[in-house]
Formats: sequence, C-alpha cells, structure tokens
Amino acid sequence: MTKEEWLLVISLPVYLVFIVTEIFIGIKQRKELYSWKDSAISIWLGIAGALIDISIKFLTFGVLDWCNQHAIYKPDLLTYYPIIAWFLVFVGQDFCFYWLHRTEHYSRVLWAVHSNHHSSEKYNFTVALRSSVLQPLYRFIFYIPVAFLGFDGLTIMFMYAVNQFYQFFLHTETIPKLPQWYESIFVTPSHHRVHHASDVKYLDKNMGQVLIIWDKLFGTYQTEEEAPRYGLTTNLKTYHPLKVIFSEWLKIFKDVAKPGPLSQKLNYIVMPPGWSHDGSTKTSNQLREEMLHK
Repeated sequence: MTKEEWLLVISLPVYLVFIVTEIFIGIKQRKELYSWKDSAISIWLGIAGALIDISIKFLTFGVLDWCNQHAIYKPDLLTYYPIIAWFLVFVGQDFCFYWLHRTEHYSRVLWAVHSNHHSSEKYNFTVALRSSVLQPLYRFIFYIPVAFLGFDGLTIMFMYAVNQFYQFFLHTETIPKLPQWYESIFVTPSHHRVHHASDVKYLDKNMGQVLIIWDKLFGTYQTEEEAPRYGLTTNLKTYHPLKVIFSEWLKIFKDVAKPGPLSQKLNYIVMPPGWSHDGSTKTSNQLREEMLHK
C-alpha cells in the first residue's frame, strides 16, 4: 500500500474512537454536541469529496509531477537530505494551504465551494469530515510552487493528508486552550473554533492548517474571546445534501442575474462574500468596520 493508503487505514478507526468519545463526553456533561442529521450530512459530504478527489488524481498528480520535472532544484531531496526535505515540504504545503484557504474566504466563487464546510451549526469531530466537496478540482493548483521546489505530487499530497489528519483534532469544543508556547506556533482547537464562528469579529480569521504563524504574519489572526456561534452568517436550515453543496452557487446565479453592467456581474463572482453593488449586503471587513464605529 502507498503511504496515503496506510494513513487512511490508520486514521479511520482513530476518527471513530474520538467521535464516540466526544459523544459520551457530551452526554456526561449534558451538552448537545451532536445532531444525528447534521453529523450524517458531514459524513456524506466527506465521502462525496473523497470520491471526487480519487476520480481526478490523474489530473492532480499529472500537473504536480510535470511541474516537479521542471523544478528549479533538480536533485532528489528526499533521497539525499530526507529530514530537510520533509521539513521543507511540510512548511511549503502548509504555507500554500494558508493561501488556498484564504482565497476561498475572499473570493465568492471559491467560497461557494468552501462554504459547505462551514455550514454546520455544531462544532464536533464529524464537522472535520464535512469536506469542501468540489475543492479537489482546483486544490492542486495552489501546490504548484511546492512542486517547482522539487517535490512530486505524491509527496505533496501525502503531506496534505497528514496535515488534514492533524486538522481533524481541531474540530472540538472539548479541548480548552493549550499552553501558550504551543498556541503561538500551531493551530489549536481554540484557534479553529474562531475560524468556524459566525460572529462578526471572528469572520475570516485563523486560516492556518497546522501553523498559526501565517495568520499572525498576514493579518488574519484572532484569539478566542467570547464563546463562538457556529455556522454561516445566514444559516441554511436544511439537511438536503445537494442544497448544502450548491446553495451558495444558487445565490451567485441570482446576484449575477440582477440588472447591471458586466463589471457588476463579475464582482458578484470574484469579490469577497457579502459584496453587493448597492450595499444591501456587506463583506466581513465592512461588517467589522461598522461594528467598530457603533
């Protein structure tokens, strides 16, 4: 089996153990951490995303391997300098993920893909499985810089899978803030609770996958203060899997159909979520500005 397949074999029973444990913690503490319908949708979306990911692996690896063959650094780092190589691919993949994730939050067409991951009003381990179903169609594009550094597609995507395994453990309310030294370097459940919140001050914050340092460097960091409210700013109120995936796309089509010039229609596609030509809806930055001046 490949490294990715071994990781899958290991991760699935680990996920199950942590989900069951979290359910029992919720029961013991008399907290409604889980909704069966909500968790079922999360699992369904995870399976759908995985099927799309598998179906286009030839494209993912084809593009990344071609870039690797034209890398700016030719020697096989994994063979000659394995420790340095794995460190570089980890940092490179994590850095590129930050920009993938940030772009998904600041470009409405990609938010239409990513928003289903944020659509749960619960916050538990099954939400980690609620994948951005269509993301595999473009995810690999953001990892091209790592391929040009001399890493093949299998290595890059294996590191992505390892880092996603880490991300699973961030999706919980049962783990409090961790020691300050750890919180200052790595993404923690506290950081990621902020990311999944729909409170104005928390919107579009803490985009990192494993390292929180990118958020601190590029101005998207926010510490957890008040208890977050989870979900979207306008929640879907549906458990229909197709509506969860395509609801934001339908909103885009409606906005594009509004009377107006071509530039307005394009802005409804590429500008941040909430942008409107008449101010009827607002972006997260505009909402924060309003909050500051109240």
